[in-house]
Amino acid sequence: MKRIVFIFIIMSALFLTGCKDDMDGEINVVTPEEMQALMELEDVQLVDVRTPKERQDGFIKNSQNIDFNSPTFDEDILKLDKNKPVILYCRSGGRSAKCAEKLREAGFVKIYDLQGGITQWSFKGYDVEVEN
Repeated sequence: MKRIVFIFIIMSALFLTGCKDDMDGEINVVTPEEMQALMELEDVQLVDVRTPKERQDGFIKNSQNIDFNSPTFDEDILKLDKNKPVILYCRSGGRSAKCAEKLREAGFVKIYDLQGGITQWSFKGYDVEVEN
C-alpha cells in the first residue's frame, strides 16, 4: 500500500511539473510526424516565418506568413492568440527557433518549432502548396 501511495505522489509531482512548464511557455521542437499529429489533434496557429518570396516556392497548407525579417515582425506576432498553440516553421529551423524564443518572452503558452523547417517537412513526403 505504501508503494502505491509513493508512486501516486511521484506521478502527481511529475504531472504538476509538466503543467507548470506549459504555463511558462516551453518551446517544443517537433518532427514533421509530430507536427502533422498536432495539426490533426489541436486547433493550432501555423506560422511560416520566411519571406513572402520564399513562400512563393511552397508553403504548408493553412499557414499564415509573418516574415521574421519584416520591420513589423514584433508587432505582427502579438496579433496571434497567446493562449492557443503556435507551430512555427521556416526553411531549415534557424529563424523559427529565434521566433519561438520571442513568443516565449511575449507570454505565449504553447510553442512548437518544426525541426528542420519546411525542408525536412517536404523531405519526409508531406504536402507543400504553391500559390497560383
